Amino acid sequence: WSPELSSDLYRIDGWGAPYFTVNSSGDISVRPHGTDTLPHQEIDLLKVVKKASDPINSGGLGLQLPLVVRFPDVLKNRLESLQSAFDYAVQSEEYEAHYQGVYPVKCNQDRFVVEDIVKFGSGFRFGLEAGSKPELLLAMSSLCKGSSEGLLVCNGFKDAEYISLALVARKLQLNTVIVLEQEEELDLVIDISRKMAVQPVIGLRAKLRTKHSGHFGSTSGEKGKFGLTTTQILRVVRKLKESGMLDCLQLLHFHIGSQIPSTELLADGVGEAAQVYSELVRLGAGMKFIDIGGGLGIDYDGTKSSDSDVSVGYGLQDYASTVVQAVRFVCDRKNVKHPVICSESGRAIVSHHSVLIFEAVSSTTTRSQELSSMSLHSFVEKLNDDARADYRNLSAAAIRGEYDTCMLYADQLKQRCVDQFKDGNLDIEQLAAVDAVCDFVSKAIGAS
Repeated sequence: WSPELSSDLYRIDGWGAPYFTVNSSGDISVRPHGTDTLPHQEIDLLKVVKKASDPINSGGLGLQLPLVVRFPDVLKNRLESLQSAFDYAVQSEEYEAHYQGVYPVKCNQDRFVVEDIVKFGSGFRFGLEAGSKPELLLAMSSLCKGSSEGLLVCNGFKDAEYISLALVARKLQLNTVIVLEQEEELDLVIDISRKMAVQPVIGLRAKLRTKHSGHFGSTSGEKGKFGLTTTQILRVVRKLKESGMLDCLQLLHFHIGSQIPSTELLADGVGEAAQVYSELVRLGAGMKFIDIGGGLGIDYDGTKSSDSDVSVGYGLQDYASTVVQAVRFVCDRKNVKHPVICSESGRAIVSHHSVLIFEAVSSTTTRSQELSSMSLHSFVEKLNDDARADYRNLSAAAIRGEYDTCMLYADQLKQRCVDQFKDGNLDIEQLAAVDAVCDFVSKAIGAS
C-alpha cells in the first residue's frame, strides 16, 4: 500500500484539488494557496489536529474533538480565483463593464469568515448580500471596513423595519440596493424613503422561465416561490414612473438554483435575464447592474459530471466566460450598454476553506457465513427455476473465467432470492446463504 493508492481510493485529487492532497507520509495535506502553494507552505492536517488535541502539559492546546479547522488563505485564494476568472472573461470578450462579487452572508455567518471576505475582497469591490435583519446588521458592520464600491444587496422578506435599516445603511454611505422580491414591498420603500429623505437604489428579482431541475433548483422557474413575474415587473416599473423614481431602479437579480450542473443551463438563464435587463433599459429605468445570483457549483465527488447533484461539468473559468458571453451577446444585439456583472457565489467561496475533524468512535466489518457443500446444495434446492438457472449460469461462467458475466448472474440471483423472500417463499437462512455466495464470488474475482 502507498500514499498514491490512498489518494486514488479516496479520489482526493478529484474533489480536493487544488487545496487538498496526500503527502509522502500518507497524511492529508492542505495547500492554502492552491496551485501557487510552495512545498514548504503545505500544511499537514494530522499535525494540526495533534497539536490542537494533545494535552497542554505536553505542548498541545488541550482541545476536544470535534474541531473546525479554518484556512483563511484558502478563502483568499477562492476570492482571487473567482475575480481572476471574470477579469479574464471580461478582457477576452471585450466586455465594456467589470465584475464585482457579493458574498451571501447566509452561507456562513461566522464573524471571522465575513470579516476575512470583506478584507480580502476590498481590492475587488467585493460586497455582501443579506437576507434578513440580523444579516443586514452584520453586513453593515463589516462593510464599513470594506470597499466603498462594494454592494450591500438586501434580499429576502422585507417589512418596514428591514427597509428602514437598509435606508439607514444608504445614509451611512454604504452602496445599498433594496431588491424587491414581492410587489407590495415597493409601497413600503417609496413611503419610508420619502419620510427619511433618502434616495433609494432599487433592484428587482425576476422569476425566470429557465428552471434548474436538480435537487438544488426547487425554488427556480416561473412556479418558484421567490421573485416577480413579468406582469409584476411591469406594474413595478409603472408605479416607479408615476412616483418619479424610475431612475432608482438600477439592478436586476435572478437565481436559477444552487449547484447549476452545466454551462448550457447557465447560458440559458443568463441570456433570459439579459433580455429582461434590456427591456428595463428600454422602459427608462436607470439600470447599471445584473446580479446573476448563486449557482456556481462545487465538484464534491470529483466526477466532473453534469448529471449529478454533487458534481458539476465545468470549471471556474468556464462559468465566468459563459456568463460574460451570454450578457454581452444580448446587450450588443439590443444596443444596450454593458452592465456591471455581480454574482452571489457562497458555497464556491467558502466550502474549501474549513474542515470538520471528528473522532471515529467505532467501525463495522461485514462477515459473511461460510458455506459447506451440503448447505450450498440445500440452498440451491430451495431456489425457484429462474434463480436455479442463474446459479447454473454463474457456475458455468466461473469455470470459463468470464468474470463480468459472473457478476451479472450473481446480481440476478441475489435479486431473485430477495423477491422470493419478500413473497414468503424463502427463509432468512437461505437469504443469508445467497449473500454468502455473492460475497464469495465478488472476493474471488477481486483476488484474481
